[in-house]
Amino acid sequence: MKKDIHPKDYRFVVFKDMSNEYSFITRSTVQTRDTVVWEDGKEYPLVKLEISHTSHPFFTGKIKLVDTAGRVDKFKSRYQKHLDLKEKK
Repeated sequence: MKKDIHPKDYRFVVFKDMSNEYSFITRSTVQTRDTVVWEDGKEYPLVKLEISHTSHPFFTGKIKLVDTAGRVDKFKSRYQKHLDLKEKK
């Protein structure tokens, strides 16, 4: 293996799935501004995830819509405007 190619600044980081509030802690080099107090009472950097193994349909076996950015609502509102214009003609 090549030497000195891997990062040296690993630290404990909490990853939180925002769709179902599931959190786990692991070592990572990811940079983040948010922090959270973990179950052990210590404060750790926090990374917010939109989807994880607890909410992904492949792992859960359930099809569940996760729309944190409001993309579905934006699409529906645009399409509704199109239908309204079509009905007026």
